[in-house]
Amino acid sequence: MENEDIKNLSFEEALARLEAIVRELESGRTKLDDAVAAYEKAVALKQLCETKLKSAQLKIEKIEITPDDKVASSEFIVPEA
Repeated sequence: MENEDIKNLSFEEALARLEAIVRELESGRTKLDDAVAAYEKAVALKQLCETKLKSAQLKIEKIEITPDDKVASSEFIVPEA
């Protein structure tokens, strides 16, 4: 799969392909050259997933009820772990 093809995948498609690569690599049935190529694809898929998640996170707003019972929204900030 070319990098251009990877860029056009949805998050769900990229994640499914990444999971399939991981399963195949974990099986131990992959030849070394194929494993290296699969690993390179997995890295590209992982980067795409991270980018899409960050993008989605920026779109999320936190909805709150104010003390005077009104609905307000503010930026959702992920607490540091």
